[in-house]
Amino acid sequence: MANTREEGPLAEAVAEGGGVLIQVLITGAPTEVRVPGQSSGNRWSVTATLVEVTSKGSVIRGSADLMVMGGNGWQGVRPGQRVRTSGTLKGVREGQTQAALLSASSAPVHVASTLDLRQSSADVRRHFIAASNWLPPDPAGLMPGMVTGDTSALPESLEADMKTTGMTHLTAVSGANCSLVLGGFILLARCLRLTRPAAGVFAACGLVAFVVMVGPDPSVLRAAVMGTVGLAALIGGLRGRSLTFLCLATIVLLLLDPSMAANVGFMLSVLATLGIVLLATRVASWIPVWVPRWLAAGVAVPLSAQLLCGPVIVALQPQFTPYALIANVVAGILVAPVTIFGTLAVPLSAGLPWLASVPIAIAGTCAGVVAGVARFFAHLPGAALPWTDGPAGVVSMLAFSMMTFLVVWIALHPTQAMARIVALHDALVMLLDLWLGKRSGGRGPSKET
Repeated sequence: MANTREEGPLAEAVAEGGGVLIQVLITGAPTEVRVPGQSSGNRWSVTATLVEVTSKGSVIRGSADLMVMGGNGWQGVRPGQRVRTSGTLKGVREGQTQAALLSASSAPVHVASTLDLRQSSADVRRHFIAASNWLPPDPAGLMPGMVTGDTSALPESLEADMKTTGMTHLTAVSGANCSLVLGGFILLARCLRLTRPAAGVFAACGLVAFVVMVGPDPSVLRAAVMGTVGLAALIGGLRGRSLTFLCLATIVLLLLDPSMAANVGFMLSVLATLGIVLLATRVASWIPVWVPRWLAAGVAVPLSAQLLCGPVIVALQPQFTPYALIANVVAGILVAPVTIFGTLAVPLSAGLPWLASVPIAIAGTCAGVVAGVARFFAHLPGAALPWTDGPAGVVSMLAFSMMTFLVVWIALHPTQAMARIVALHDALVMLLDLWLGKRSGGRGPSKET
C-alpha cells in the first residue's frame, strides 16, 4: 500500500489537497461514525474503489482503495453501486490499508450498479434487523451484532458497558461464530448419516454460505479460517496437528494480504485461536467428568482465549477489567444459541419473516441475558482499574495470565496440587539440610568459651 500512496493515481490529488470530483465503486456497507456531543447529523464511513477522479481539470483513471467519510446522504449506499461525489482527498494514518481518505462535501449521486454479493448480504442483514425490531432495545441491537457483526442498532450505553467488561469481541463475526456454524453443519451431517467426505463438503458449503450471508469481507474470511482451525483443535484434540494448521493458515492469510501483519484484530484472532489450540482442550479435560462437556468447553474456550489475548489488550488499552473473565465465561455459554438460532433466522427473515419469529425469540432472549451480564458487571465497583502501560504492563499481564492458569489447575486438582506442594517442601528441606551441613562442616566444631 505504501507504493500506491506514493505513486498511485491519487498521489497528486492528495498532495495538492484541493477539491476533486470523483467517481467510486462502493465495496462495503456504510458504518455510522458517532460524533461526540452530537445527537444528530453524524457522519458515515464506507470503503470504496476509485473509478476516476477529476482534479484541476485533469481526469485520472486507475485503481485505488478509499475510505469515504460523508454526511447523512451516505447511509443509503450499497456495495456494488457506482456513485459520483465531490470532496477533498487526504492522507491516511499509518497502519491503514486505504490509499486515501475522501472527505465528501456532497451527497452521493447514483451512476450505475453492478452485481455484488455484498449488496445481497447487506439487504439480508437489513431484513434481519427489521424482523428483530419487536424485541427490547438491548437484544434488538445486540443480536444482529453477535450473529452478523452489524452493530448499527446497538445502544451506545450497552456498547460502552461491553467495552468496560471486555465483551466487545462478541459484536463482531469471529472465529467462534464460524466454529459454531461449522460445528452445527457437522452435527446435521452426522444426523443425516453422511459419509465423512460428504459431511466435510456439506459443512464447508454451509460455512461458505454463512460467510456470503454476513458479507465476504477480509475480517470475515479471516474469522472463517481461524474458526475452522479452532474447531479442528477442539474436535480432534491433536494440539500438534492443529498448531500446524494454525501456522499454515496464518502464513497463507499474510501472503494473501500482508497488511494484516499490522492489523490488531488479526493478531488477537491468531492469539485467541492459539489459546484454543494449546489450552482449551487441556483445561476442559481438567473439569470433573460430571460437568457436561458443552459446559466445560464453554468455560475453557473463553478462558484460554482471554489468557493469551490479555497482554495485547493491555498494550492497546492500559486498564484491567477484573470481571472480564467471569463475564465472558457466563456470556460464552449463551453465544452458541444466539449464533445458531440467529443464523437460522437470518435467511428466514428475508423470505418468511413470520417463520423467523421463533428463532429470533430464542436468540433474542439469550442476547438479552448477555446484555444483562455486560450491564451488571460494568456497574460493579472497580469494573475498570488502571494498569501500567508500555512493556511493563505487557510483562505484568503476561505474568498474571500465567498465574491465573496455575490457579485454575490448582483449583481443579487440589489433591495433586497438595501432593506436589508437599514434595516441593520436602525437597527444599533436604536442600537446606545439605547446605547447612556443608557450612557447619567447613568451619569445624565450635569452641565454647
